[in-house]
Amino acid sequence: MNVRFRLRLRLTGVALATGLSLLACSGTDGRQDTTATSPPVASPTAAPRPSSPPAPAPSGEPSTTPAGPASPAPGAPSTAAPGPGGGGPVTGLGRLQPIWPFTTLGQAQAWQREHRAGGHQPWHLDPEQTALSFTRGYLGFTEIDRVTSRSIGATRARVGVGLSGSEDSGSAAVVHLARYGTGRDAPWVVVGTDDTTFTLTRPVYGSVARSPLTVGGRISGVDESIRVQVRQPSSRAPLGTSCCTPAGGSGQPWSASVSFKGAEDAVLTVVAATGGHIAEVERFTVTAVRTG
Repeated sequence: MNVRFRLRLRLTGVALATGLSLLACSGTDGRQDTTATSPPVASPTAAPRPSSPPAPAPSGEPSTTPAGPASPAPGAPSTAAPGPGGGGPVTGLGRLQPIWPFTTLGQAQAWQREHRAGGHQPWHLDPEQTALSFTRGYLGFTEIDRVTSRSIGATRARVGVGLSGSEDSGSAAVVHLARYGTGRDAPWVVVGTDDTTFTLTRPVYGSVARSPLTVGGRISGVDESIRVQVRQPSSRAPLGTSCCTPAGGSGQPWSASVSFKGAEDAVLTVVAATGGHIAEVERFTVTAVRTG
């Protein structure tokens, strides 16, 4: 009997020791510690910084970088990047106006057909040559014969043009160009100029023109003499000319009136030029108007 009692006491002590050992392996309140198996907490992601607002549009043309996506005007070609050959998406102009050498999409497509058939006028695929041909051939500013700057993308380009031998004078103008047509062989067309010290803000870019036409903007310079012409690609001679408006100062307004007749093209060019210090034309600016 005493032996059985002693054995029972020994078993009870072993069970009690085991229970205390298990309690020591648990938390202070007897719950299991799960720290090692808990998933890590992800650090919060920093909020994206807002993008900078688009730069102001150059004078004489609407902005090509609107703040948000805009629907194209009815019937306007898309502005998608050019596709291979002639089967890619249309590279259109949106709100920009085709000034030269083509004023309609049909004209651009007709040149593409001729070029694909026999290599007709390949310079339409070169934005620098197009900018110089526009300045010298179309506007008649033959003294301006060199490229002073270039920024060329897939569907838009800015090409500065200036006088040879007068590198210190910088650019006479920065010509803005865009691809117009279908595919990688879509030609370049002039759509305006990027203006700084000599601007042409009236008439409004892309507006319908009526004769007589009031033109104007702002100019910085000394003893300037501004000549204004209205032109169209299908005519060698200007449709109208106004000469000469004196101007000068720093960012001073200038204004003139020009009468014109014989407008037949869909888009007309209004060009203002000044010079007389080292060349007949030292700076120029253009805008586009429609014939309605």
